[in-house]
Amino acid sequence: MCSASRWVPLRLDPAVHGALAARAAAELRFTNAQLKCRLRRTLSERRLPRTVHPIPKRGRPPKSGTGDGGPAPTPDTGPG
Repeated sequence: MCSASRWVPLRLDPAVHGALAARAAAELRFTNAQLKCRLRRTLSERRLPRTVHPIPKRGRPPKSGTGDGGPAPTPDTGPG
């Protein structure tokens, strides 16, 4: 994720902000995160510049070590 963010004043119609906030609440996001997500999706459909980091996937990251999603193998620590 990008370490530096810019503050940009944005004027929105109250109805647009209300719709954006309602959609954000439905997706369990903050309004600001919803706005960033929508902007990135729109820009990616129109060829987002390569200098912009990709949108991080939502949810828990996949477990590393196995491709099937199961627990990672542990080394044998039995008597020996």
